[in-house]
Amino acid sequence: MTGSGLRSGQLADAAGVNLQTLRYYERRGLLASPRRSPGGHRLYPSDTVTLLRVIKTAQRLGFTLTEVADLLDAGRHQHSRPDSGLQARAKEKLVEVEQKLADLTVIRDTLRAAISAGCDDLVACAGSSCCPLPFAELAERNHCADTC
Repeated sequence: MTGSGLRSGQLADAAGVNLQTLRYYERRGLLASPRRSPGGHRLYPSDTVTLLRVIKTAQRLGFTLTEVADLLDAGRHQHSRPDSGLQARAKEKLVEVEQKLADLTVIRDTLRAAISAGCDDLVACAGSSCCPLPFAELAERNHCADTC
């Protein structure tokens, strides 16, 4: 680090991102365009490391870059609407995550049942009334329609 800021490579290393990520975040408006050294090198303020870590953490929590940009903007404008801040967005994201977990639980349980049932061929399994995969319900309806 120089006394006047971090060069792109230094910033990327310190924040654990690559140079393309820095450029992309600049284009998306997540990072302000840095000032330039007399030699033309980008120079970022040292607090940009924290900002990059915040962005990456928010992404790991499931926020899209658009949502991250909105959160950063809401944080800069503390007097903004109460439904635009981190608390409201985190609650919304939690609902999404809980729905995904419920969906994944159904998938896990169905796959376990398919393994236990010995399903080995999707087409053959689809025609079997004992297949636990979701298309088994369709097969039952078709079987009942054919035999009833």
